[in-house]
Amino acid sequence: MQAIALHDLVEMTPATETSLTCSGMDVNSAQENTVLKAHAALERAAKKPLPTRFHLHKRIPPGSGMGGASSDAATTLLGLRALYQLREVDLATVAIEIGADVAFFLRGGRVRAEGRGERLTPIHFTEEEWFAIAWPGIELSTAAVYRAWDEVQGDGPNELKRAAEHVDPRVKEFARSLGDGWRMTGSGSAFFKRCANEDEARKAAAGLDGWTTVSPSVGAW
Repeated sequence: MQAIALHDLVEMTPATETSLTCSGMDVNSAQENTVLKAHAALERAAKKPLPTRFHLHKRIPPGSGMGGASSDAATTLLGLRALYQLREVDLATVAIEIGADVAFFLRGGRVRAEGRGERLTPIHFTEEEWFAIAWPGIELSTAAVYRAWDEVQGDGPNELKRAAEHVDPRVKEFARSLGDGWRMTGSGSAFFKRCANEDEARKAAAGLDGWTTVSPSVGAW
């Protein structure tokens, strides 16, 4: 797993009751958002109410396999710990309760993730990398892709690609339109291409259909 600079923005302020507002890219249901799930999980771990007003500005496409929801949850845990001085709470344990990738986003950088995503082995790197990213506007359910993998299995550098294509055949059409050197990220439906520098990344993303961006790699925070 590799962290990149592309990010959502989570703002949180102490309040008399907990609420969440959203802006930026569309979010299907604010009430099911991982920000609120992380907040509830931390309240249970802290054994006390933590009333907070949240605002989430989405920049990471939902259902794209880029960890937007998981990174929002991890950011919420880190922010609330600082806001309410919860030094005694083990955030890694709380993260596992919320989702498989949340533990990674507590630290970032580059890691090998095993188990349910809770066993993280850091991989040292010094040179910044750039990535061209393309998303076809298709929101995929991670659970649906994993269920499809049970049916169709997989091969190649991302074994979930065949499953994602099975869930929505448009993913296969989009992958074909990108050409060589592109790989699906996570459970889809976004694709990335590793590039030597920012100019190369921008050239790779130029002219593609759908949502595109470029982003550098980032180390652990």
